[in-house]
Amino acid sequence: MGRGDGEGDFNWNLMDLRSSFPRSMRVKMEGYVHLARMIDKCRAVLAKTEGEYIYPCPMDDRLMEFTGITADQFTAAVKPNPSDEAVAKWFTQTAKAHPSAKLEAWNRMMLNRGPSTPKKQEYFNKLRDAVDSSRTDLTAWSDLQDLEEGRTVPRRTTPTR
Repeated sequence: MGRGDGEGDFNWNLMDLRSSFPRSMRVKMEGYVHLARMIDKCRAVLAKTEGEYIYPCPMDDRLMEFTGITADQFTAAVKPNPSDEAVAKWFTQTAKAHPSAKLEAWNRMMLNRGPSTPKKQEYFNKLRDAVDSSRTDLTAWSDLQDLEEGRTVPRRTTPTR
């Protein structure tokens, strides 16, 4: 099955997150990080194959808030559209438009976002240490997701924030 890097012949329309991973939030679609991952998770929820994944999760909520789209709208758009292209077209037609500089700043924020409270930092450390306790260089949720899902995460010489 796919490793969620957006490459290869994996059929993303048959999303079963009980035995596979959604695409990395780093995969850009229509200029947005996280959109491809959110589509994968939504499809899995619709198929009742989401496993331990959550849709909508707080990261999904951030993307939807930024673009002015609700979870109900997004789910309703994904349900009848088996192709990424159709969902992406709907998304770009429906999403609140942002200048490219603002979109890129938002993408960086999403990719660099880390725990925002001491309790969330403890949780982050627990999850990270369960996979690789030597990776104390990781501070962003996006890196932790990739690490947990078996993707290569470069060593950071400075924190990702």
